[in-house]
Amino acid sequence: MNGQHQLTTLRLLKGFALTVNHTRIPVCSSTQRLLAFLALQDMPRSRSYVAGTLWPNVTTPRANANLRSSLWRAARTGHPIIDASSHELAISKDISVDLHKAVAHAHRLLDNSRPCDDILTMRTLADLSADLLPEWPENDWILIEQEQYHQLRLYALEAMTERLTAAQRHGEAVAAGLTAVRTEPLRESAHRVLMEAHLAAGNRGAALRQYENCRRTLREELGLEPSASLRALLPARAEHDGRPRLQPSGT
Repeated sequence: MNGQHQLTTLRLLKGFALTVNHTRIPVCSSTQRLLAFLALQDMPRSRSYVAGTLWPNVTTPRANANLRSSLWRAARTGHPIIDASSHELAISKDISVDLHKAVAHAHRLLDNSRPCDDILTMRTLADLSADLLPEWPENDWILIEQEQYHQLRLYALEAMTERLTAAQRHGEAVAAGLTAVRTEPLRESAHRVLMEAHLAAGNRGAALRQYENCRRTLREELGLEPSASLRALLPARAEHDGRPRLQPSGT
């Protein structure tokens, strides 16, 4: 490495990719699983814990052998990607993990006491638009992590929409709200913040269309009607079909 600093990044959002100085490093599937698992931990983990979690359906000796093989393959990449001792394993402190940054931004967006102007960006929106390793095979440890991040990013997208609306950045607020709705079409709170973004921009027709989209989706998928609190967002007058209509201006 000639003493030069290397920029090593691990991408877990949208899919797995390990890069060093912007060059992608090929990694076998078992080492991918090991790297992803260690990246998702908030502390070093014992070798026995890692082996038992990643290979739960084999004997302990076989699981330990699989772990040793994955560590050997990780070392074969020629880059220090795993910190290993005789008892514990952790992802290298020098690796930048996209998920860690996205989670930190999500928590900031959800903390109303903290300013977020510096992260109200399209980069943040892109990170919150992506799920964690969406194409990986289902197993217990990754399913839990995927659902946890999925829920966190939904709340963060709604918070981002509200912050952008408050900042009168209406186009960006609508983009964030649309992302939230697209991610979870049955989530009424996502429709709500999108409608509020439209209304703040003065686009009452767009807000009404969004309400109708929500109403149709809930009816078709769940047999439900939107809540009274969602209907209350729109000034309405009675119509023969019972659907809300925007009041003409000045009424």
